[in-house]
Amino acid sequence: MAMNKKERLQFTLLILCALAFATTIALFALRKNVSYFFTPQQVQELRQLDDARVKDGKVFRLGGLVKVGTLEKASGDLTIKFIVTDELRDQKVEYKGIAPDLFREGQGVVATGTLQNDVFMATVLLAKHDEKYTPPELAKEMKKLHGEKTGDPK
Repeated sequence: MAMNKKERLQFTLLILCALAFATTIALFALRKNVSYFFTPQQVQELRQLDDARVKDGKVFRLGGLVKVGTLEKASGDLTIKFIVTDELRDQKVEYKGIAPDLFREGQGVVATGTLQNDVFMATVLLAKHDEKYTPPELAKEMKKLHGEKTGDPK
């Protein structure tokens, strides 16, 4: 049976509404899986603003350099403590597990975890894989922060 113009319009509107509803549901479901990326400077600024993205227990990624002279390995335990810096601010980090082979002081690192009483409790550590590689989001944020610090417009 053929549809007239009014029925086709109603059917099209019904399909568009269902599509909009499905898209909204998918976006809300994906929102829980978003992992924000911040540098130590941004973490401290957002903490001062009481931003929900960096509240204790909220998962996000922290990136920067492992500050030279701060790496501590616990004896008889897989706990590693160190400081991540963006050369403007520092963030204490604690990680339990086996660190990547290329993880060391002075190298770039991206850690996934949560804050607990101003200490970042990392569950995943990613170290850069050679002397030329920096994770894209870390390179972008470091360039932006250091451009602001030096007054460089880039």
